[in-house]
Amino acid sequence: MAKGKAGESNPYTGLGLDESGNWHPGSPRVLSLLSSVLERSVRGNEKLLAGSKIKDVITIFHGSRAPSLNLRQYVERIFKYCKCSNSCFVVAVIYIDRFLQRIDAYLTSLSVHRLLITSVMVAAKFMDDHVELCLPNDSDGVCRHYNNAYYAKVGGISREEMNRLEMRFLFDLDFRLNVTTEVFNKYWLMIQREGGLETQTALQTQGYCLKKDETGRGRRLTGVHRGRAL
Repeated sequence: MAKGKAGESNPYTGLGLDESGNWHPGSPRVLSLLSSVLERSVRGNEKLLAGSKIKDVITIFHGSRAPSLNLRQYVERIFKYCKCSNSCFVVAVIYIDRFLQRIDAYLTSLSVHRLLITSVMVAAKFMDDHVELCLPNDSDGVCRHYNNAYYAKVGGISREEMNRLEMRFLFDLDFRLNVTTEVFNKYWLMIQREGGLETQTALQTQGYCLKKDETGRGRRLTGVHRGRAL
């Protein structure tokens, strides 16, 4: 396992892993960090769109209004019922960023929920379905693999819509689902850094950094006043 900075003997603690790589029960910190990153991105993007002549790309992931569940509640619901590995939430962020880059769209309150449930489902299928996965939040110890109808129920949409979202997502990604260890680590560090900013003062949260994306083209992943995705 890779070593973190001084004082961080295990950089994957936030994913629910101990020093030996074993899962710990309970809600991992990645859920709150991911929620904070997505919320900040949505707020910044909507402020940008409202104050400029930029037009967002409307996709099948856009709803007519934002869902009643906030992002933190939605992330917790997905974690509770989908029971995917915790690392799927990081991979889901990577998929969402790839998707938004390819279609040149912005992450907003009208699209983030559908993109999240779709990306988590695709990540779980790609990463978890080939192994017998029993996680600490499986109280009965039974290993499960869920179908699209189940994910649709968790996400609050119909099975037919879930099927359409999955196919659109995969084709727009050009079925590029593989994530290298290097890319995973970069995004996980970004989530920890940017998600942690939510707990700092208002002045501290005004600092946005220019970071290269996984392709090295210099895309802004987190400066939400300028960037589209994360």
